Amino acid sequence: MAENAAGTAAAPSQDGLPIRERRLAMAAIALAMTMAVLDGAIVNVALPVLAKDLSVQPSDAIFVVNAYQIAVTASLLPFASLGDIFGFRRVYLPGLAVFIAASLACALAPTLPLLVMARIVQGLAGAAIMSVNIGFVRFIYPHKIIGAGVANVALVVAVASAAGPTVAAAILSVADWPWLFLVNVPVGLLALAVASRTLPATPESRRPFDALSALLNALTFGLLIVGIDRLGDPGAKGQAIAEIIGALVFGVIFVRRQVRLPAPLLPVDLLRIPAFALSMASSICAFAAQMACYVALPFYFQDVLHLSSTQTGFLMTPWPIAVAVMAPISGRLADRYPPGLLGGVGLVVMAVGVALLALLPEGAPLIDIVWRLTLCGLGFGLFQSPNNRIIVTSAPRERSGGASGMQSTARLTGQSLGAAMVAVLFGLTHGLGASWAVTLSLGVAVVLSAIGACTSALRRPQGA
Repeated sequence: MAENAAGTAAAPSQDGLPIRERRLAMAAIALAMTMAVLDGAIVNVALPVLAKDLSVQPSDAIFVVNAYQIAVTASLLPFASLGDIFGFRRVYLPGLAVFIAASLACALAPTLPLLVMARIVQGLAGAAIMSVNIGFVRFIYPHKIIGAGVANVALVVAVASAAGPTVAAAILSVADWPWLFLVNVPVGLLALAVASRTLPATPESRRPFDALSALLNALTFGLLIVGIDRLGDPGAKGQAIAEIIGALVFGVIFVRRQVRLPAPLLPVDLLRIPAFALSMASSICAFAAQMACYVALPFYFQDVLHLSSTQTGFLMTPWPIAVAVMAPISGRLADRYPPGLLGGVGLVVMAVGVALLALLPEGAPLIDIVWRLTLCGLGFGLFQSPNNRIIVTSAPRERSGGASGMQSTARLTGQSLGAAMVAVLFGLTHGLGASWAVTLSLGVAVVLSAIGACTSALRRPQGA
């Protein structure tokens, strides 16, 4: 799509968009990001119904979830590279259009194989959206308030992540599972119409696309995510270990190739920037800690406190709501105070909240759980926006696509690692009761939060 197709698109050299166009552009990004994030989790609630309607085993239906996750993670960096090469609009707008079409294909799929294929395409399109959304912020907002823009994206991700189960339950209460995908069609068309008119033009490098690196990237992250997912299955541990070893082998070949390239697909050159590398480490630790809590706590609420799944869903809500409340506040603070310090303080607060959850006495009233979860969410929210701000601004402007892709890759990798660690701990403590496994999982989350706080605070001397 030609860059001059949108008369209001800003030139790459412009410092942000005018206020009206800025708001419309962020609205388009918010709608597209909400769909992409929701579709990573919204199907989980419908798996039993979906398996019954398609006459397949529940274990086979899980591929509907895994196919999307693997496609997204394996293709984020290639799409980020394409964004740097051809401009973000040429990746984002076609990606959004394909996402809409793939959502329709998912809703109309009559068999599981066709549904999985449509989910793979949907995941690839979702990666095109996610890979450049943070990069766009750098061209939508003036530099002096870029923290507010990053915070708005963090807010959208937090709210969408929190709303997944609730939205799915609401849709399934009045309609069949295909409507989980059909709702994307009108929302996506609206986002596409607004985005095509308001998203700014960005620089184009026009360098050749490295297809071999893209293949190595897909093999590395694809095998890693599949292997991590299988670790929790006692009958597939051997296969899981083989897949992880394969991911490491391909990963070594991939990284060695990237080091030799002037414009690598995996931006190892950005990792030489201390603030960027420390921000990536902090992000992986923080998201791994958060996901470990998200996976472990429901077992505690249902198996130890004997709450229903509905009660558990409501009890988990304070954490993401607190993130949503804190994200815009921390984004504005990051424009005035050292983001590294803010992120470090945030993860310390989160670590304290998780530790207090691990030390909950038996028979504690629900209000004691709620305020501890809220404390965790406030800490994570204080961390997330400043950390994303550093990722965006520490990279050269012409490498914003690579920085955005790395930010999303760090989030997904951290979430996968956190879930895998909980699965392993539950396997190791099998027979000892859910309370032991949950306590150990929360202990690991405290350690990860503390490590992330240290790497975040180390950025302060660089003024990040």
